[in-house]
Amino acid sequence: MNKLNLLDLVSMILVIVGGLNWALVGVINFDLVATLFGDMSAISRIVYTLVGLSAVYLLTQLGNLGRK
Repeated sequence: MNKLNLLDLVSMILVIVGGLNWALVGVINFDLVATLFGDMSAISRIVYTLVGLSAVYLLTQLGNLGRK
């Protein structure tokens, strides 16, 4: 069995963090990223962008990750 590479692992962590953040927004109207880094600050936008790019990357890797 192959191990996950660093990009796979970081992408999964970012997507999980993003999913949990969206759960907080939906359930209690609390945006953790905005609270930590400022509402639509440069850092918040970078975090949101990295989460989105991670999701796109994982979509392209679905078949490969299932074999790992």
